[in-house]
Amino acid sequence: MIGRHLIEPRDFSVEELEEIFQLAEKIIEAPEVYVDVCKGKLLATLFYEPSTRTRFSFEAAMLRLGGSIIGFDDPNASSAAKGETLSDTIRTICAYADAIVMRHPREGSAKLASESSNRPLINAGDGGHQHPTQTLTDLLTIRQEKGRLENLTIGVCGDLKFGRTIHSLIRAMDRYAGIRFIFISPDELQLPSYVKDEITHASFEETKNLEDAMGELDILYMSRVQRERFVSEEEYLRLKDIYILDTDKMEKAKPDAMILHPLPRVNEISIEVDQDPRAKYFEQAHYGMIVRMALLMKVLGVKEND
Repeated sequence: MIGRHLIEPRDFSVEELEEIFQLAEKIIEAPEVYVDVCKGKLLATLFYEPSTRTRFSFEAAMLRLGGSIIGFDDPNASSAAKGETLSDTIRTICAYADAIVMRHPREGSAKLASESSNRPLINAGDGGHQHPTQTLTDLLTIRQEKGRLENLTIGVCGDLKFGRTIHSLIRAMDRYAGIRFIFISPDELQLPSYVKDEITHASFEETKNLEDAMGELDILYMSRVQRERFVSEEEYLRLKDIYILDTDKMEKAKPDAMILHPLPRVNEISIEVDQDPRAKYFEQAHYGMIVRMALLMKVLGVKEND
């Protein structure tokens, strides 16, 4: 994995993902062993779009590994505001940094940027397309909390049309045995056909009713309706509160079900659900930092201390 780009989850094999998860578990067990393994390494974080968890978790990951960070979280603070092309920005950053993390609002931008990069480039989200490190986060969370990545019924609810975290999760989980998806959305936000066409191993069904599906699910993956992806404000306002997970709906869930959410949430999960031990979305945020520590170590080719 040394020097590799990560543009979408399937850029790494299942065996390579297993290596990342095994390293992440070692970090969880003994974080002190990894405090300076990236000393002297520099990570560039280029965020052309707002982010809290992804940017902070990458920066925290690098700092906890003993490395350093440069970057921006507003394209107007970069030469992009002067008209510099993405390719030129990437080529310039490669002169300074050992690895690059980039979020961009345009689909396909990460792939384009990687073609100009001689450093490992990690896609931190490109429009409504892909978000592979959120998927690593999701898989590590499931693995830690459920003890397996196989034989699961996964409900995915909300904005399935624009949800890049959902698209990436589906592509990744399709490679594991015994996966069944239940896609829960209104007609306007259904999973795009091109994503469904890529499902080759998992089974899936579609419904508009969250309550009817609750009792079947091992995992419920909630997502917000993303205002920033809508052209029409009226359409967004009509759909934004179509699904709200509350304590009444949680009563229909399995005792060992797990609720995930990539965050940020708006109204789609009531705050009362936070007290339910099946709600794992804040643990999910912590696992995100850990798995990004493991990923950075792998693409930079650094080893744990003796």
